[in-house]
Amino acid sequence: MPYDTQNIFAKILRGEIPSHKVYEDDKTLAFMDIMPMAEGHVLVIPKCEAVELSDMPADYIAAVFSTGAKSHGSAAQGI
Repeated sequence: MPYDTQNIFAKILRGEIPSHKVYEDDKTLAFMDIMPMAEGHVLVIPKCEAVELSDMPADYIAAVFSTGAKSHGSAAQGI
């Protein structure tokens, strides 16, 4: 399946849809979920076109997990 450049996450990355950013670097964006399953629910997305995890370069996969660890503390503090 090809990457859809009009998906909601691509629009968030381009700034077409607002988000409450928790953390951002050159490879990832972490932001608060608008329909959280729990308090502090954060979504982490890569800044590369990927439909599945296997489509992502290894450095982006590592960055997603690293960002998840970094953003956990911020979300728990309610930032």
